[in-house]
Amino acid sequence: MKGIKIIFWIFWRIWFYILMAIPILIMLPFLVASIITESGYPYFFKMARIWAKFILFGMGFYYKVERLQKLEKGKSYMIVANHTSMTDIMLMLAIIKNPFVFVGKKELVKIPLFGFFYKRTCILVDRNSSKSKNEVFKRAQNRLNQGLSICIFPEGGVPDDELVLLDEFKDGAFRLAIDHQIPIVPIVFADNKERFSYTFLSGSPGKMRVKIFPFIETKELTGEDRKDLRDQTRQLIYKGLLEFKK
Repeated sequence: MKGIKIIFWIFWRIWFYILMAIPILIMLPFLVASIITESGYPYFFKMARIWAKFILFGMGFYYKVERLQKLEKGKSYMIVANHTSMTDIMLMLAIIKNPFVFVGKKELVKIPLFGFFYKRTCILVDRNSSKSKNEVFKRAQNRLNQGLSICIFPEGGVPDDELVLLDEFKDGAFRLAIDHQIPIVPIVFADNKERFSYTFLSGSPGKMRVKIFPFIETKELTGEDRKDLRDQTRQLIYKGLLEFKK
């Protein structure tokens, strides 16, 4: 029985990367055309959402979203969530209609095909370089000025220890949100670690539950409030995870 599971996991993981490539190859000319200029990003974003849903459904995942507040069309937000799986990217694209830009680690550039577009549409950060972090703020500010939203996983990466429910949050997302006076959108991904963690021989098709909490306003907040805002957001997401665990 264990041998059958291992064979399933191996083929299932390979299937994931095949699913990543299929819609990119089909939409390739349109994807390339949409990234020639920054003004084409909203069109790219629509195709990225198709790509994300194709992968989720192809892997046997289905999602259930509880929205305690809805995003308004044409408004910018700082979207934050816990980070436990590569499927966090796909699920975020599937559930959020407002065009947003990911801030993510540069290592994902190495993935064939996906990495080509990831590099040209996301804001990449080298967490070992202070210069890179400063560039992230400049690029994020530029995107916010264009009316887009930003999505950051504030843990700064997936915790190495999968027993960690929620790692400590970095300040970047909250600094940007205060600077631009945009609301924080706290989101909990309840099942992504169980569905498709970074442990190779693990996971299964099934339900992905999501909860979008009421937004946290940043109007009239200053840089001095950054840590309080960070801790408030983390506590909200942490409590949400505990509720799902029950």
